[in-house]
Amino acid sequence: MLLSSFLVVIGFVLLIKGADWMVNGSTLLAKKNKIPDLAIGLTIVAFGTSAPELVVNTVASYENHSDIVLGNVIGSNNFNLFMILGIVGLIFPIAVQSSTVWKEIPISLLAALVFLVLANGYVMGDMGLSRVDGIILLSLFLAFLFYIYKQMKTDVSTTEEVEITASNYKIWGFIILGLIGLVIGGKLIVDNAVSIASNLGVSEKIIGLTIIAAGTSLPELMTSVVAALKKNSDIAIGNIIGSNIFNIFLILSVSSLVRPIEFSTVFNTDIYLLLGGTVFLFVAMFTGKRKTLDRWESGLLLTVFIGYTTYLVLQELH
Repeated sequence: MLLSSFLVVIGFVLLIKGADWMVNGSTLLAKKNKIPDLAIGLTIVAFGTSAPELVVNTVASYENHSDIVLGNVIGSNNFNLFMILGIVGLIFPIAVQSSTVWKEIPISLLAALVFLVLANGYVMGDMGLSRVDGIILLSLFLAFLFYIYKQMKTDVSTTEEVEITASNYKIWGFIILGLIGLVIGGKLIVDNAVSIASNLGVSEKIIGLTIIAAGTSLPELMTSVVAALKKNSDIAIGNIIGSNIFNIFLILSVSSLVRPIEFSTVFNTDIYLLLGGTVFLFVAMFTGKRKTLDRWESGLLLTVFIGYTTYLVLQELH
């Protein structure tokens, strides 16, 4: 049990460091090939902060741990929305761009609704996420990437020429080491989290919704807190909303294509929480200072998350 806990911690260290190395290497490679900063930020960095969830879920799906797959994605999204935005908004009220209010937040709400409909079989009639559902989610992810591309086309800012002195060996070294760290870290986390759950008599659902979800959301937490301290609201909220869209459209699609995911209706409450939180975020843009997440609203998000997580854990223990 102690060894399993230690290996989970080692797994998270490898996961976070692996994502960091992969992003650094990929960014250097992109800059060396004169790819614009905006494209790098919206693709490589966004993918990098979602890489821990992707790797953990791919391993969990391959090993047929459906509750960890679902718990990680839903738990990460709720952690991002309630915990991270709650902390960030308490540090500094978050001013949000009009395009984020009217486009990105509704897209994240749509993602959660599509997930709810597909998982419960409201259209297809089959519970869970099949490979067909995975293709639907992947298609929506590609549509989201096209939306990002169109946004980039409308951005008239110029990209500064930057000379990259790092050699190709160093760049590819970062990328390869990052991928190795991600794979080994993901494997350590899934295997040992399952071991801890069985030893404690705790369900894989709770492990996925709490420990794994919080751990894989560390890149988003660090990125958003640093952005808030620098008063960069766009990065702080864009990182969270973008990650939540990535998690559902990309990570669940890959997971269900690896192996169809069984769905338990007990997760519906957590999805309703995600939907409610996203609607609250949208409505909060029109209360008080226009298009701003104020401190009291952030405090409310944080309080709801802590209260709900405490309730889940106590319910499990009883």
